[in-house]
Amino acid sequence: MPPVRLTVVGSINLDLVALAERLPQPGETVTGATFSRIPGGKGANQAVAAARLGAEVDLIACVGDDEHAALALAELERAGVRLDRLKRVQGPTGVALITVDANGDNEIVVAPGANLQLLPDDLDLGDTDAVLCQLEIPLETVERASQLAPDGFFLNAAPALGPIPAADVTIVNRFEVGTLPERDGVVALTLGAEGAILLEDGKEVARATPPAIEAVDGTAAGDAFTACLVVSLLEGRTREEALRRACIAGALAASRFGAQTSLPTAAEVDALM
Repeated sequence: MPPVRLTVVGSINLDLVALAERLPQPGETVTGATFSRIPGGKGANQAVAAARLGAEVDLIACVGDDEHAALALAELERAGVRLDRLKRVQGPTGVALITVDANGDNEIVVAPGANLQLLPDDLDLGDTDAVLCQLEIPLETVERASQLAPDGFFLNAAPALGPIPAADVTIVNRFEVGTLPERDGVVALTLGAEGAILLEDGKEVARATPPAIEAVDGTAAGDAFTACLVVSLLEGRTREEALRRACIAGALAASRFGAQTSLPTAAEVDALM
């Protein structure tokens, strides 16, 4: 069976990560942290994750002309994600300021930068099996991607915003599910350590729980889950198997530090099946 072909339309960030013993309270300074610069952004994270899971991946995204761009692209290039349709603009590359505590919990503030310059006219989806989007780029660009997509349009509705385009499968967490205008269609609802539920027209059709892990950093756990669910469904796996593999991928990512540096391969996921 040939690998699935997936086009990701989304964001690229450079994550500036401080690993601290605990997260600060409002107005408080916490010292003694360690600092790292790690490639991130939901679009880039999911593109890298899908490539490591065996898909052929194209990423349509935007970076700036600053010193952050090369670092932000490093893992995409290493994973073999095709960047032929990458847009480069004057200005800053997107940046995420992330604080992670000893329990793996995090706080994230994103300065979108060049991501806001990815416009509907930039979309040339080419020959692909499906399209995957998130909401760290302009909403009108996501809407255009949904119109141009073939039969399979997948949407990770994060970060939570207002009205969102319809999708064949929508992936949300328990905080984002309230942004969905209705429950029609297929919705994957992630519940953290409790696992995930797959709903169709509001009714549960599958449920899975992740393996027990020691949480290190949950930054890209949702991205690993999303990419693995999408790739697994495109490979023709059952919903139950796809959801279980996605939960495993998310747990593996949460057990490692960083965003793209934490994303598992297909072999690592299947070893825990």
